[in-house]
Amino acid sequence: MLHAAYLMPLLPLAGFVVLALFGRRLGDPWAGWFGTVAVLASFVVACVTYVGLLGQPSGVEREFVQNLYNWIPVGGLQVKAQLLVDPLSMTMALFVTGISALINLYSIGYMRRDKDFPKFFAYLNLFVASMLLLILGGNMLFTFIGWEGVGVCSYWLISYWFERESAASAGKKAFIYNRVGDVGFLLAMFLVFSKTGSLQYSVIFHNLGALGGVTGTAVCLLLFLAATGKSAQIPLFPWLPDAMEGPTPVSALIHAATMVTAGVYLMCRFSPVLHLTHDAQIVVATVGAVTAFVAATIACAQNDIKKVLAFSTVSQLGYMFLAVGCGAYEAAIFLMVAHAFFKGVLFLGSGSVIHGLGDEQDLKKMGGLARYMPLTAITFGVGWLAIAGVPPLSGFWAKGDILENAFARFRPLWAIGVVTALLTAYYMSRLFVLAFIGPDRWRAAQENAATPEVALAAASQGAHEAIAEPHGIEPHGIDDHGSHEPHEPPFVMKLPLVVLATLALLGGLLELPWKSRFSDFLGWLGPVFGTALYNAHQTSGQKWLLSIVDAALAVIGITIAAVLWRRANRPALEPKFLRRVWFVDDLYDSVIGKPGALLAFVLAYIVDNKVIDGAVNGLARLTQGLGSGLRRTQTGFVRQYAIGIVLGTVGLLGWMLMRAWS
Repeated sequence: MLHAAYLMPLLPLAGFVVLALFGRRLGDPWAGWFGTVAVLASFVVACVTYVGLLGQPSGVEREFVQNLYNWIPVGGLQVKAQLLVDPLSMTMALFVTGISALINLYSIGYMRRDKDFPKFFAYLNLFVASMLLLILGGNMLFTFIGWEGVGVCSYWLISYWFERESAASAGKKAFIYNRVGDVGFLLAMFLVFSKTGSLQYSVIFHNLGALGGVTGTAVCLLLFLAATGKSAQIPLFPWLPDAMEGPTPVSALIHAATMVTAGVYLMCRFSPVLHLTHDAQIVVATVGAVTAFVAATIACAQNDIKKVLAFSTVSQLGYMFLAVGCGAYEAAIFLMVAHAFFKGVLFLGSGSVIHGLGDEQDLKKMGGLARYMPLTAITFGVGWLAIAGVPPLSGFWAKGDILENAFARFRPLWAIGVVTALLTAYYMSRLFVLAFIGPDRWRAAQENAATPEVALAAASQGAHEAIAEPHGIEPHGIDDHGSHEPHEPPFVMKLPLVVLATLALLGGLLELPWKSRFSDFLGWLGPVFGTALYNAHQTSGQKWLLSIVDAALAVIGITIAAVLWRRANRPALEPKFLRRVWFVDDLYDSVIGKPGALLAFVLAYIVDNKVIDGAVNGLARLTQGLGSGLRRTQTGFVRQYAIGIVLGTVGLLGWMLMRAWS
């Protein structure tokens, strides 16, 4: 069963090729069904491979390397195209393929009648294939191919509606920010190869002596730079909220199953090296904790439903890096899996809300949706309670595991994590209250939008936005006056919501106080991390106390939000610096953007036009002038040429006589 591992990335890759070549012929919805089946088949292969790996004895035997072919045989650089199947890569593969299949299924309904329907599913399949290459790669270079693959796919999908200037800019922003991080990955590869002579993980980890001291710290920090790009940590996090310009299924795929988890996976894969450097651990944990707090504060003041969830993702990823820095790698992976469940249902639930309200995303223009969309409200509510940390949902166990390890390892960072947990419960409850509870504010918003003044203002924006449709869904439930009555989505969108809500509800069974063969994250992942895994050595009393604190924080945050947000207009709770993302984008624009634009202007219009072009054109004009002057000597009269020859001869003889006399 393990030898079928290559089918995991191959099936969605084949799906991409077929859809790229024949997607137009398949059309809507068959192209979507074909892409969904390709990813679902990859999930089935992942399950079969998991069972085969589970049947192996625990320890080093649960590591299978599948060599596909000799990829780069150049002198000392011998790189094979190989897959590494171990508990870490299989844990990632299972939730990546499973959740991606659900998102593909959801997209069949969400993207219905989109003019580029087959292309969208081709991109999704390539995205999943790239992510599987990343996590299954048996060496750094093979991982890097998948790393770049998810980067370019994210660019295509975020800017999918490229007719919108905002979507095109968001795609470019994501691409550029990730290229900054990729420099770290490349430098780390060069450094690792120079010290170990290999890029294969097994060889690297058997030569840890060559990566000690400053070298190991440099490798870990360079890899962490790469991780901050993919997983949106300080200072490279601003691209992720803007990525909401893409279709909602893209947001769900990026946030729940693929791209943003790549950085956490990379740091966990290099846990043996990270274990050697205490300084790098402190940096990773500190950046993670600070990012979690900053993103949580920003989410408290956002009104776009998808941007609240986006900053929530940044914050939850910060928790994961806090765990990585503490050496609690299994806790980081546990939260990654739980986060995939509840963030998947939250994003798809937000898509259901946007679909039901005719593309409205402003929380202040929602309200009372639970009465019209009960299934969406229930499934979204499960995700809300899970991320808020309410027991016994999955988020409570996963986040509590991280905070326990932070309490034992870095007490100040635990304090930041506790405050962030309170903020998480608050801003997610604010979102739920504004969207699903209270008066029907969406009705008043639609009535205002229907006034002649508003209609004239909307029409004045031009036909460009009419061409760039938000998505391919035809409006449902529109009455004669043009108002959108909230409604539930079709079945293909409901089923993923129910499945993901169930997983968010029961995901804590993966790691509970009681253990079994199928629900013991530490027993399953522990051999991968070995001695690098931190042991908090906490008593049962300490664990109970910390768990009670976690649950109390969730209840307090929910209560505060429920009391404060009974009415939607509370500007004092939404200060400008939070709405403007701590002015980070403004800072980057002032320090990098505007000086960069000025430098580009100087280089283009002064250095290029005046200096470089001036030198080239000046040389051309000089040559032209010399040619024009010499041309005048060519008259065509033989007598002039004869006089010239005589004068030249006399001059030559005179010069020779003068040399003889001297």
